[in-house]
Amino acid sequence: MAKATLKTTRVDWMHLVADYDRIRDLIEQTIPGFEDYNARIRVPGGFRMPLPPTKRIWPTATGKAMFSVFEGVNEDASGEGDNVLRLITLRSHDQYNTTIYALDDRYRGVFGRRDVLFMNEADMAQSGLEHGDRVDIETALPGSAQRLEDITVVAYAIAPGSVGAYYPEANVLVPLDYLDKESGTPSYKSVPVRLTLRSKEIRPL
Repeated sequence: MAKATLKTTRVDWMHLVADYDRIRDLIEQTIPGFEDYNARIRVPGGFRMPLPPTKRIWPTATGKAMFSVFEGVNEDASGEGDNVLRLITLRSHDQYNTTIYALDDRYRGVFGRRDVLFMNEADMAQSGLEHGDRVDIETALPGSAQRLEDITVVAYAIAPGSVGAYYPEANVLVPLDYLDKESGTPSYKSVPVRLTLRSKEIRPL
């Protein structure tokens, strides 16, 4: 992908692909804590990635932990219309970032599937929904037409006013321009959405 996308570059992508040791050599040169990366990765059991705070080490100018104060929980768009909920995209137990190894999530008691929406029972009652109902989800922002269809509602101990769905499947609900103004990160954890009942026909959970 990089070779096809970046027509003008000093990086020899095919040279790196031919031997992943070369990629790890570059990681070692770039990221602190990865010294002797290729040697250590071949030791049975691997090695612990550096995480200074676990050793009470704070790599800051003061040598102390630094805290940032954010504006609050109401800086995001509230969404258009009534019955708006806040979508959190999340990953399952059997998933690393966007790589899905299996369809189980033992953390949340979901097995063999990912087409679910975690929802607070009070919100379900207010919306006239029951555990196992199938819904369509649409983004509740001006000018947005994002939609995710036929998702099964799962009663779960999630904060009232919030719902949760797995990414990358739910990424379709995140507008490309819905970004944090400081970091430029897409707002994957705070997307205003609205639910529409699709079917009361329950699929086994």
